[in-house]
Amino acid sequence: MIVLKATQDKVVAALQSVAGIVERRHTLPILANVLIRKTGGQLQLTTSDLEIQIRTTAELGGDDGNFTTTIGARKLIDILRTMPADQTVSLESSASKLVLKGGKSRFTLQSLPAEDFPLVQEAANFGPVFSVPQKTLKDLLSQVSFAMAVHDIRYYLNGILFVAEGKQLSLVATDGHRLAFSSATLDVEVPRQEVILPRKTVLEMQRLLSDAEGAIEMQFANNQAKFSFGGMEFVTKLVEGKFPDYNRVIPKNHKNTVTLGRAPLLASLQRTAILTSEKFKGVRLNIEPGTLRIASNNAEQEEAQDELDIDYGGDTIEIGFNVTYLIDALSNMDQDMVKIDLADSNSSALLTIPENASFKYVVMPMRI
Repeated sequence: MIVLKATQDKVVAALQSVAGIVERRHTLPILANVLIRKTGGQLQLTTSDLEIQIRTTAELGGDDGNFTTTIGARKLIDILRTMPADQTVSLESSASKLVLKGGKSRFTLQSLPAEDFPLVQEAANFGPVFSVPQKTLKDLLSQVSFAMAVHDIRYYLNGILFVAEGKQLSLVATDGHRLAFSSATLDVEVPRQEVILPRKTVLEMQRLLSDAEGAIEMQFANNQAKFSFGGMEFVTKLVEGKFPDYNRVIPKNHKNTVTLGRAPLLASLQRTAILTSEKFKGVRLNIEPGTLRIASNNAEQEEAQDELDIDYGGDTIEIGFNVTYLIDALSNMDQDMVKIDLADSNSSALLTIPENASFKYVVMPMRI
């Protein structure tokens, strides 16, 4: 009988880091399981949904002996969560069962053979490894991920474009109505690589990346990406397809520019959004020297109007937007000021951060 002993908090932390991709209902029952491999005092946990595979290794110390099995991931986490964090729990594997003990509690769970677990076949040719701090990538993802499409028939929009070139890593997301771009500096020069990460991968990466010290290493192949960070290895399939040329979408040389406080603009938009129509979420922006007026109305004949004093001497422009798109962008910036470049009422607007070329947000106008 091979036994693994560790405190509840250590086992739960390791399980939670890999369990995010586990589907409760899958055509392959074993994919609801976590692959547990114990080698001496080391515990390795692997989960997969056939497109993404996450593996983590935890040093639990102590016990000799090895075992490998698979067990229902959610059930195991649900049971462990009900136990005190400092309680020592033990896992015993034998035949087609796993016995979990903690204090005076005992649970016998059905296991499935480890050799049946479908591990993702890793690509043979990965490009060069490059890295950024975990916090940097987490920030980049949060600055663009809100602009990803959801279930779009143009499947290449349901994710984020990663472009690594020279000493620059750029992330781009668009749903066809808006586009978000963010970039950071790499510590090494890399040859140009361009891949599209699927939406589920992006959301899982955001959950797993931490603000703590430590880098994340990345490698891209034709159809796969591999990320290594904090004792974890994350392998994902890529989205095939041609991402739109984002450089053509980002406006250049718009002649009207207004710079104003991000928080007051966000608050004003949130107020006027309350009286937009449920379906279209449209607001009108009237920009003229010295003043920005924001107005909305809905099918119940209700109206909202708000006004901000601005330092502006350009053309008078009246332009409509989906207010959600503006709120999303402003909510995912943390700077004090925002710069808005406009041409006329029919051209898309460009939101940037003053004196900072690393973030760009483009939003198409809407007719109201």
